[in-house]
Amino acid sequence: MSSSGDGTAGGATGRSPVESGPYPLHDSAPEPSTETVGYRGPTACAAAGITYRQLDYWARTGLVEPSVRPAYGSGTQRLYSFRDVVVLKIVKRFLDTGVALQNIRTAVRHLQARGFRDLERMTLMSDGATVYECSSPDEVVDLLQGGQGIFGIAVGVVWRDVEAALSQLHGERVDTGETLVGHNPADELARRRRDRAV
Repeated sequence: MSSSGDGTAGGATGRSPVESGPYPLHDSAPEPSTETVGYRGPTACAAAGITYRQLDYWARTGLVEPSVRPAYGSGTQRLYSFRDVVVLKIVKRFLDTGVALQNIRTAVRHLQARGFRDLERMTLMSDGATVYECSSPDEVVDLLQGGQGIFGIAVGVVWRDVEAALSQLHGERVDTGETLVGHNPADELARRRRDRAV
């Protein structure tokens, strides 16, 4: 397998570094043209398992910017899409396993270029230096047998984790600004206690 100085590798059959986008899109649902729900920074942090400092740094450095609404100076709130929050959680997992930031940036660009529904069936594998996309179990096995894959991230699992977390947190309608209250049992308990106290 050949390798270049930028952390990418090529030449192996059945898999390829993420930046080359080796797998064609099959029956992918189109990504919604406009997001109807956005998530403020604290909500995105809670769902992705990151600190607000990380979120802010990643937005300012262009690693993961909010696609619904960026901050326009003081007083404005960034709004992140569901997809943004999935990418934030994936970035955190890569950082936790020691993948170099340059390679994470490449993976993020690749994720953002893929179709919305393609993410659900994608697995990202890494040997710590290079990130590969695998879209079938055979490709995962091939990569592991080649001795390169050390860990993998099943994007569909991250997707479902984020979906479950966001369902318990508050969102915001993009068109009206209306707050959408999540279904957090702790919030419901607190509301009932407040109602009884009145």
